[in-house]
Amino acid sequence: MTEITRNYLKQLDAKDGLAKFRDEFYLTDDVIYFNGNSLGLMSKRAESSLYEVMETWKQYGIDGWMKGKRPWFYFNDELAELMTPLVGAAPEEICVTGSTTTNIHQMISTLYQPTEDRYKILADELNFPSDIYALKSQLRLKGFDDTALVQVRSKDGQTLLTEDIVAQMTDDVALILLPSVLYRSGQILDMKQLTTAAHKRGIIIGFDLCHSIGSVPHELSKWDVDFAVWCTYKHLNGGPGSVGGLYLNNKHHNHAPGLAGWFGSDKNKQFDMEHVFEKAIDASAYQIGTPHMLSAAPLIGALEMMTEAGIDAVHAKSLLMTDLLIELVTEHLVPFGFVITTPLDHNMRGGHLYIEHEEAARITKAMKAAGVIPDFRAPKGIRMSPVALYNTFTELYDAVMIIKTIMTEEKYKEFENEREVVA
Repeated sequence: MTEITRNYLKQLDAKDGLAKFRDEFYLTDDVIYFNGNSLGLMSKRAESSLYEVMETWKQYGIDGWMKGKRPWFYFNDELAELMTPLVGAAPEEICVTGSTTTNIHQMISTLYQPTEDRYKILADELNFPSDIYALKSQLRLKGFDDTALVQVRSKDGQTLLTEDIVAQMTDDVALILLPSVLYRSGQILDMKQLTTAAHKRGIIIGFDLCHSIGSVPHELSKWDVDFAVWCTYKHLNGGPGSVGGLYLNNKHHNHAPGLAGWFGSDKNKQFDMEHVFEKAIDASAYQIGTPHMLSAAPLIGALEMMTEAGIDAVHAKSLLMTDLLIELVTEHLVPFGFVITTPLDHNMRGGHLYIEHEEAARITKAMKAAGVIPDFRAPKGIRMSPVALYNTFTELYDAVMIIKTIMTEEKYKEFENEREVVA
């Protein structure tokens, strides 16, 4: 095994085919930003495409819907095209709209059609809270209580076993929503195998891609996934609150939207202003309101850059970076009581590393004060996400050495061991 020295990592940086994209981002001197799985950094291209929309607004006013370089009325069509290689789907199966949670509500309200015998929704106990809130809300709207939500248990509190999920696919389950990558441990689920198992039992299945899109390749159409939702402000670098996305398999486009809205109309008839809804024939039927142009605009630049880089190259570098980070943490930080809970197997790991320590809240604050930006997850977790487009291999070594100094000199004791308002 090659010794992980700073010089060795510097050599990797010199050979890195994605290194050129680092200059496209706004970086802060003496700061190592490892929080791209919460909010990606701002790129110059995202800034440019935002200004382009603002300039169209300035020049044309309402006519910007049909004039300018990118008429807003068809803006989503271009975004859907740019998303296709990231999710592995046809453009007509994709709509860039809403937020993760509103898109969950849309997909569940559209596809969840309970019967007396098949009415339960299957999720997991490690999922992000917002997904569970939405599922419980949808169950209540259908007249069920929380007992109709089945949550797969984790044996170790960090990961899920495929066989445990499949075992919960009972005859009374109507729909499944699972994360593609668990937001804490970074485990990636076998979406293909789970989809096959669900369909074998007549169950609709979908995935929340928030922690995988932009770092992990997907083949949603090939795997025959029924639906998916995602945000765009993490690995896709779309900016805080940037517009989310949804995928709906072509076979479900016959469903009327559970939550119908004006912009889900057939574009040729939308401005007829009739009170009878005529849905679009593709996934754009499942958007609800007027597109949020200023929140969608940065995605043009961000996704164009991702297209140039290629998701396979991004994924390969991401895995190498987390491999190296795992080795560095094992050598230098585990002796201080850190525990790696992210799966070590490539096939089971997304784009971030999750480590635990009893003093995690204090350590996170000390890291930020020293110029290393991770994020904290209660009660004792630290997530570090080196992003392929703007982080360097050398930063892995520097970050770990900074943390080692914090532990050696007990600098974390200068801080309270409680989370900040936004962790």
